[in-house]
Amino acid sequence: MPPRRAWQRMLSGRRLDLLDPTPVDIEIEDIAHGLAFVARWNGQTMGDWPYSVAEHSLLVEQIFSRLTVRPEPRWQLAALLHDAPEYVIGDMISPVKDAVGPEYGALDARLSAAIHIRFGLPAILPVPVKKRIKVADRISAWLEATQIAGFTEAEAGRFFGKPPEGTLQGLRLHLRPPAETRAAYMARHAALLAQV
Repeated sequence: MPPRRAWQRMLSGRRLDLLDPTPVDIEIEDIAHGLAFVARWNGQTMGDWPYSVAEHSLLVEQIFSRLTVRPEPRWQLAALLHDAPEYVIGDMISPVKDAVGPEYGALDARLSAAIHIRFGLPAILPVPVKKRIKVADRISAWLEATQIAGFTEAEAGRFFGKPPEGTLQGLRLHLRPPAETRAAYMARHAALLAQV
């Protein structure tokens, strides 16, 4: 029997091996395009456009930068790229990830390492940085849950924790066409990469 295909052809022309990804097969254009078309919350959000993983990533990087005194551009870049593997493996809500088991986490870790190396970051992020990104991710989830996914503040607090006072001041969720989101993601990536 011939081996099963484990690669995906990207719009850039790259063939990304999902089981053994290499940094040379990763392009930011593919990541930005894919994430702009992947809906968070399984698409169960209010509005005329899906709330994409690209929008979520922009928000997480913004929150991470607010929570960090004098944030380093490389860790801001890491925050922007925190869900980048989802450009090929999609976004699964946490209950589904738990049901799939450790294989999903291992695939995500391999893709993350290749993406990090491609953009000059360590394959595995330092634990304190990863923890701060996770805090920003949970704050983002609370904001998304209460503003566009139909959760009450109490319900979101039970699942994601209540954001620290003042953290959300001036933050707005963006629901816009994928092409606009893709362009915003690319622009932020370019700005951060230029500082790394």
